[in-house]
Amino acid sequence: MHSSAALAFAATLTTALAAPQGFNYASGFSNGAPKQQSDFQTDFSNARSLAGTNGGFTDARLYTMIQQGTTSDVISAIPAALAIPGTHLLLGMWASGGQAGFDAELTALKSAIATYGSRLAGITTGIAVGSEDLYRESPIGIENHSNVGTDAATIVNFIGQVRKALAGTALKSVPVGHVDTWTAWVNSTNSPAVEASDFIGMDAYPYFQNTFNNPIEQGKNLFDQAYAATKDNAQGKPVWITETGWPVSGKTENLGVPSTKNAETFWDEVGCPLFGNTPVYWYTLQDADPTTPNPSFGVITAASTKPLYDLSCDDTTSSSSSSSSQPTSTGSASGSASPSATGSFATFTTATPTGGYSSGNSTGGSPALSGGLAPSGTGSSSGSGSGASGSGSSSGASGSGSSSGSSGSGSAGSTGTGHVGPTPTHPAPFTGGSVANAGSILSVFSAVIGVAAFLF
Repeated sequence: MHSSAALAFAATLTTALAAPQGFNYASGFSNGAPKQQSDFQTDFSNARSLAGTNGGFTDARLYTMIQQGTTSDVISAIPAALAIPGTHLLLGMWASGGQAGFDAELTALKSAIATYGSRLAGITTGIAVGSEDLYRESPIGIENHSNVGTDAATIVNFIGQVRKALAGTALKSVPVGHVDTWTAWVNSTNSPAVEASDFIGMDAYPYFQNTFNNPIEQGKNLFDQAYAATKDNAQGKPVWITETGWPVSGKTENLGVPSTKNAETFWDEVGCPLFGNTPVYWYTLQDADPTTPNPSFGVITAASTKPLYDLSCDDTTSSSSSSSSQPTSTGSASGSASPSATGSFATFTTATPTGGYSSGNSTGGSPALSGGLAPSGTGSSSGSGSGASGSGSSSGASGSGSSSGSSGSGSAGSTGTGHVGPTPTHPAPFTGGSVANAGSILSVFSAVIGVAAFLF
């Protein structure tokens, strides 16, 4: 049963005049080395001192409760946050390691509560049980041998276990929810996870929507429609923006071109209207230490704390993305509908998204690139993957998807598929043991959307 206090708190955060805003933080560096308390303190301090932000980025989203390289020790980001007054945490618990893996997360959570008590309660914005697990468990993800995920029933079970662990503690009123791709939230089979959550964490990246008209000029439009679709399926729960951003460098995804100019445009058009109005966790503060991933989303580099582009929102109006209406249908009776040239989503009558994000395979161990997930005590992994295809069916719609490696198409009245390539920063599969390094925002993103037809 949901805590009424937790639900009220989650709703308050969404409507507050100064809703939380911050960045996502992996538990390790881009070479797989674990972050220590001093490293997290540096990150949190750098976020607070970003030029043009008036010290507003005081929140941090984590992916695991476990210190990388240990079995179940408490992640050092917690004492780091406590050492910097005003820093708050959206705690994360990795949920794709089976019950044994989640038991380790629960052990770390209980240890953190026992160690820090009311001090931890005072800086905890919420607890996210899992990150993009539902996508990875989707039919298309399984078909393409994507990384380990889990289903809605397991997420519901794990959320219940967390609530039980919090009962009678200083964190008893903390909101508990789940984070997943927006395509997972609009899939009705995942509605039990919505029902079990106090808040819905939405991840959305127009840059990766490479089967759509996705230049930066359409970035806001694509994001707004993803946000609106998620809210339509959130059963009245508050929707928090847990991952979004535009890369400053890297490969082009269809018409999505990485550059500092485009990253600034996305920040201005998507971020600024949301900052302070709803919880937002941007991807990312810095992701290129010591190696630079492709693509790279950092607003600063390892060499300098000076932002790569202007982060001030002085010239941005508060025409919030949340006011965007649901797109109208561009389909015709003959079944020849397709996404419109303006980059909006076509609305059809029977299709449901069954995929769209891709994650590759690896053999376990510490990923070579930023933010991977690895069981401790196993071998190494390059963090690369074979990629996956996203698909969607429609009663009368055509669609296509392409990538640098392959393409696919769907004809009227059939299922359309679009193959997408691997993400260089996806996590290695959890094959046993504890979570040693939990994730990045790109943990399962490769490209969006290989869906030929889409239903809202």
